[in-house]
Amino acid sequence: MDILNFKDNNTFSRRIVEEKRISVPQKDDDFGFVFLGQSVLRYEVPLDIYNTINNIYESNYAQLPKANPQLVGKIEKEHSLFFDGPPNNKMHPHNLLPLDVRQWFIKKFTHYLEWNKIKGYKLHLNSIWINQMFEHEYNPVHVHQGGLFTGLSSVMVLKIPQSFGVEYSATEAPQNGRLQILGSASGQFSNVDYQPDIKERDFYVFPYDMRHCVYPFNGEGIRRTLAANMDVEYNPIKNRGVS
Repeated sequence: MDILNFKDNNTFSRRIVEEKRISVPQKDDDFGFVFLGQSVLRYEVPLDIYNTINNIYESNYAQLPKANPQLVGKIEKEHSLFFDGPPNNKMHPHNLLPLDVRQWFIKKFTHYLEWNKIKGYKLHLNSIWINQMFEHEYNPVHVHQGGLFTGLSSVMVLKIPQSFGVEYSATEAPQNGRLQILGSASGQFSNVDYQPDIKERDFYVFPYDMRHCVYPFNGEGIRRTLAANMDVEYNPIKNRGVS
C-alpha cells in the first residue's frame, strides 16, 4: 500500500506500508516462466572428463602452445589444448584432446542452445585453452570471439586453492579469485551480474558477448580453469518469438 501525505505548497511525503505476506503453495498448472535476455547454465563435469583434461594438461605442459598472444588475461601461464580455426601468426591448428572429451563439450553446448530454444543452428568447436593463475594475476572484463562473432564460451573449474586469501575489506562480500559474469539486461527486477561460489568440476556456459572477468587472489595455490569457444551460426531473425 502506498500512502501519500500532502503538505503545504502542494508538496507531499510518501510512506510505504508493507502488505501482509501470504504464503500460498504454487500450482504448476497456473504458473509459467518466461525469460527475456541471455542465460548462464552450469553443468557438473563428469569425473573421468575432469581427470582426463587435468592429466593431459599436466603431462603435456612443456610442449603446449602458448595462448597468451590472443588473450587479454594478465596471466603468465595460458596454454592451448585445441584450436580448429584458420592458421594465423598467433595460433595454428592442433589437438591434444580425445574424441570423447570433444564430444562432451559439443553435447553441453548443444544442450544450452536447445534449452534456450535456439533453432536452425550450426556448430563448430573453435578453441579450448587453460588459464593457470597464481596470486595477483587476473582476467579483466572481456568478451570472447571465435571464427564467428556469434557463439558460446565457457569456464570449467579444474583446480582451486584451499583459500583465496585475506579479504582486506568488506569481508561479508568476498571477491578474491571470483568469476563475475555481467549481464546486458536492464530494468526493474533484472539480474545484472552473477558471481558464483565456484567449485572444482563446475562448467559455466554463456554467449560470446556476455562480459566476464576474474578477480585476483592472495596467497599460495593455483586457480586452474579451462575456456572453450563454440562458434554458432544461426539466424537471429528466424529465432524471434520462438516459444
